[in-house]
Amino acid sequence: MGRDIALDTPAGSVGAWRADPVSAPRGGIVVAQEIFGVNAHIRAVADRYAAEGYVALAPAFFDVVERGVELGYDQAQFARGRELAQAVGLERAAAIAGAAARLLRDEGLAVGIVGFCWGGTVALLGNLRHGLPASSYYGARNLPFLDEPLRAPIQFHFGADDASIPPEMVEAHRAKLPQAEVYVYEGAGHAFNRDVDASHYRAEAARLAHQRTMQLFAATLG
Repeated sequence: MGRDIALDTPAGSVGAWRADPVSAPRGGIVVAQEIFGVNAHIRAVADRYAAEGYVALAPAFFDVVERGVELGYDQAQFARGRELAQAVGLERAAAIAGAAARLLRDEGLAVGIVGFCWGGTVALLGNLRHGLPASSYYGARNLPFLDEPLRAPIQFHFGADDASIPPEMVEAHRAKLPQAEVYVYEGAGHAFNRDVDASHYRAEAARLAHQRTMQLFAATLG
């Protein structure tokens, strides 16, 4: 279903995983990765959106620092992913996401963005910088941007047991962005959508968050 493509961006050429639906697309979705690169899990996430009828495009943000990064989930690779995310920077990632959205818009598609962890904040910036409807999963770096005006509908998804996003941080989203949809999933922690990692994955939370995300994109993209 998916294939590797090259994506021209303000930061230079980067790779991207593109997954197309089998029939006429309902719209386009930019998929913003976790700190582990566009690995098998993120490709599978993109493929799932394609199965829902959308063209899904997952830019390899880390390519501007190191090409072809695909990390696992042990502590050493977690540390490496954090280094790479820091080196790329959120604003440069947002510019890359904007280039991905332009490619899809040039094909005549309405475009949204979804992101996970570090990519959850990239998804928020996709809304703020590029006017993309957004679904942001457990973005722990959102707080500095919550005083900016939203430019499109947005959802935030948080695990109630996420130590990196305490309840007061979740409440800041509600207070500062009252028009946003903010969901908290009991019994779930960080990375609850990562179904290749049994220590984090929570099936019911992932199912419900995906259902809500699809409802958002159906309403805003088609």
